[in-house]
Amino acid sequence: MKLKNILIVVNDIETSKSFYQELFGLRVLNDFGENVILTEGLVLQEKKLWEKHTEKQVTFSGNDAELYFEENDMDAFLEKLNQSQWKIEYVNPTKKDDCGRRVIRLYDPDKHVIEVKDSEYM
Repeated sequence: MKLKNILIVVNDIETSKSFYQELFGLRVLNDFGENVILTEGLVLQEKKLWEKHTEKQVTFSGNDAELYFEENDMDAFLEKLNQSQWKIEYVNPTKKDDCGRRVIRLYDPDKHVIEVKDSEYM
């Protein structure tokens, strides 16, 4: 068995697509309207389609999972966040982990947690 993708449910597919393209550099591989496959294995699916298929109501902001990214140029990424058109809500400010790497956690537009960490040890 092989894990192929990670799917997250979103309120507005266009908003989420722009967020991940602009801030994280992901590209669209396939766009099926209410379901979009991005590079790095991330799939976005619109809430109404998810609820139709699962017959379950979506609740956002569970704070129980995260998307994890590593960044080669953390200073440039932090500046990108500061200069961004997006109103960024942080889970926690930039801090150092136990290995000395800088890490920051923020929410995407639908309150999914994203962790970004230096790819290099300080």
